[in-house]
Amino acid sequence: MATKQDQMNELQKKNLEAAMRLAQMSIENSQRIMELQVSTAKTLFEDGVKNAKAMTAVKDPKELMDLRTQFAQATTEKMLSCAREIAEITARTQNEVGKLVGEQLSTGSNDMFDAMQKLFKGMPITDQNAMTAIQTAMDTTRSAFEQMTRASAEAFQAFSNMTQPPKGRR
Repeated sequence: MATKQDQMNELQKKNLEAAMRLAQMSIENSQRIMELQVSTAKTLFEDGVKNAKAMTAVKDPKELMDLRTQFAQATTEKMLSCAREIAEITARTQNEVGKLVGEQLSTGSNDMFDAMQKLFKGMPITDQNAMTAIQTAMDTTRSAFEQMTRASAEAFQAFSNMTQPPKGRR
């Protein structure tokens, strides 16, 4: 039979593993965003150099203005595309974090309640009414916590859906 300390150590281990998964997810998504930003900056710089060379060869002012307009539109489109990709990465990350947090809340609460039940069972309580009251309180708490977990998961999902760009506007 596992000791109370072993049970607490196991609970802490699970929480640490979840925190490490969350940190790893954060690092990976930060890397994706940085790579996207660096790639976009490099492309914009290279395009800027090409555009500057092209504008030096133009003699007609109207043609120069048209060329500037085209370059500005192309630059804006590339920047908006980058921003959309960052928003998509962020939305996916929020969704993943929401799932992880919901999973952790659910399994963590079950583990905590199981540990508390084992703790109470090991106590020398001889009054059956006291034990029944403790069990009822724990069941009520578990039910409330599960409702809170579901509500927070639904709220997080609704928030994630609000932050995602509309499907037709990509």
